[in-house]
Amino acid sequence: MAKVRVGRVGEQIKKELSQLIQTELKDPRIGFITVTGVDLTNDLSQARVYLSVLGSEEQKEETLKALARGTGFLRSELGKRIRFRHTPELLFKFDSSIEYGSKIEALLHTINDGSGK
Repeated sequence: MAKVRVGRVGEQIKKELSQLIQTELKDPRIGFITVTGVDLTNDLSQARVYLSVLGSEEQKEETLKALARGTGFLRSELGKRIRFRHTPELLFKFDSSIEYGSKIEALLHTINDGSGK
């Protein structure tokens, strides 16, 4: 039963953080970000937020720095929107699965083009 609650809370955090990052954060270093997932600990004390960022490695690092600076704001807003007893600590990490998937798709596309001739 606890796993179901953790999953639901994680999805709600994902939805709210996506909206907060897109609309409320005004830092120019933040590029195009997609929140791809949230992993919560069972006691809801920490949330690992997985992000997909469009751009170069330098832009990704700048985005991560900007999010680190805005973590306090994001936590407080999250606490206002979702009523927690204790708002989870936010840890931002890059999700490279989308890049990996597009790379594999491009490789498969080149293989299919080569074999069809």
